[in-house]
Amino acid sequence: MILQELNHLYDRLKDDPAYLIAPEGFSVQKISFKIVLKPNGELFEIQDARHPRGKRLVPTQVLVLGDAKPSGQGINPCFLWDNAKYLLGYTDSEDSERTAQCFAASRQKHQEIGELIKSRGLGAVCRFLADWDPSQAQDHAVLTELGTGFGVFQIQGEQSYVHEDQAVHQWWVSRRQNPEESAYTCLVSGNKEPIAKTHNKVKGVIGGQSSGAAIVSFNERAYESYGAQQSFNAPVGKTAAFRYVTALNALLDGPMQDKHKIRMGDTTVAFWTERPTAAEDVMALFLGGAPAQKPDSPAQDEELRAKLAAYLETLRKGRADEFGLNNPEIATKFNLVGLAPNAARVSLRFHLRGSLGELLEHQRLHFEQMGIESDGKASGPMSDFPSLRALLDEACPWIGGKPDRDRLPPIHTGPLLRAVLGGTRYPDGFFNAVLGRIRAERTVRRTRAGFIKAYLIRNRGQEVTMSLDVNNTEKAYLLGRLFSAFEKTQADALGNNINATIRDRFYGAASATPRTVFPRLLRTYQHHLGKLSAGMRVNREKLIQEIMAPLAPPEGFPAHLNLADQGLFAIGYYHQTRAFYTKARDHENIERNEA
Repeated sequence: MILQELNHLYDRLKDDPAYLIAPEGFSVQKISFKIVLKPNGELFEIQDARHPRGKRLVPTQVLVLGDAKPSGQGINPCFLWDNAKYLLGYTDSEDSERTAQCFAASRQKHQEIGELIKSRGLGAVCRFLADWDPSQAQDHAVLTELGTGFGVFQIQGEQSYVHEDQAVHQWWVSRRQNPEESAYTCLVSGNKEPIAKTHNKVKGVIGGQSSGAAIVSFNERAYESYGAQQSFNAPVGKTAAFRYVTALNALLDGPMQDKHKIRMGDTTVAFWTERPTAAEDVMALFLGGAPAQKPDSPAQDEELRAKLAAYLETLRKGRADEFGLNNPEIATKFNLVGLAPNAARVSLRFHLRGSLGELLEHQRLHFEQMGIESDGKASGPMSDFPSLRALLDEACPWIGGKPDRDRLPPIHTGPLLRAVLGGTRYPDGFFNAVLGRIRAERTVRRTRAGFIKAYLIRNRGQEVTMSLDVNNTEKAYLLGRLFSAFEKTQADALGNNINATIRDRFYGAASATPRTVFPRLLRTYQHHLGKLSAGMRVNREKLIQEIMAPLAPPEGFPAHLNLADQGLFAIGYYHQTRAFYTKARDHENIERNEA
């Protein structure tokens, strides 16, 4: 299914110049340098072909002849583009013998093809390679600065590259046609066509090999059957194999990758819709990536903000027409895939597919269920809509105020995405992981509390409010409120002169085994209560009595709380803590207005 979707995606992207989609037999490569020749084949200059992006120089993406450069240790020269080892005999390593072999193979290949094509530019390249002394390459500082990278040929005074010459282009297209090659039924397209023995490499998977890796490959006889070798075990036509890899590389490694690709743990997530939609432009923000595009002008920046504002309004109101979507667009299909490196291959973690209308509704429901009172630490249009990556961060250890995403267990990403975008139950494993981080770090942040609330509503059928619910008599909720009241009393009595608060010392035990902790906290509370002012002492004592009334004997404090109740404990703690600080903030505002 995923290969079929990518095969269809190629048809959409190939007509959009922003994606630089290559036709069959070509590929888009990152070019770092140009070998500029005089018309007679003499070297004019080796130029840096990179362009600035922010504070750094990045290679220029150029459509070249042939597929991606094959990996491996063999000698494999490309035609009219390659690295400096093949084009110039240049190397910054000690393996000069192999470098000489690579240059010799490249020179021979160009001379053989040069005899078949009448091209002034190719003729100049052949004369240059015939006369070039590789030792001269060391004199060019640009090669030393670049280190590695691909280069192309250009004739002095011309804007186009040699490989873009019409005669060269026509010869290259004609040589790929082989009518004598056997045709079989392609599993992706259903057409009769020659089968691809091997598939091109997928690039841009985070953590994978820089040269790319294959999704479909067979490298051992144990994986083969019925005498079929390599990719003939999964017969995909050459055309379909090229199309699906090209489309996926455009999402993961092309100029529009910021719009379609983000990282979640060790998983690279790619998203697209079957036709261009405004939802596709802002989806990266909700998954957790950078803005969909890096605006070059205020107009583009404003356009993106307008799309984001409309999308947020859709999620708030639950009306797709707020986003300018009519019925046909609501039915537009979306695809979301998760890829992870696996040695020389790419493993498919998950593939989610559905309609845009379903996606919007499931997102709206997710954010509605996660809605909880703000902790005042975040502002902006997306403060009420934490991204999927921000949610996954809550299962990571936090070091120095930042999540250590390298330690996110990969098992969480796929199930959580399915739940949020597919409207299914939240994964119990992720809920347990969030509770584990709260116990370990003794911190209930807004995103953590919001997810616990959503989990209890969706998976457990409980009613949980956005803010403090004084009518909630669930013991776990009351215990969380009580623990917050004890902590606030300690803070009011002792101020900042506390090495370790009761939260630092007792949160984990209080949320799991209340009976062993709360009697001790009650005694400590009485000591702290005596240090408060008279008015504050009366109000605090009244609040504690109201909370503890449903917890009075004969049952008293429960011996244990299960995981769901531990989640409710965290919600009660968060709600009561926010209520304390909201009242304090309101009191400050009243005093400021009276003054």
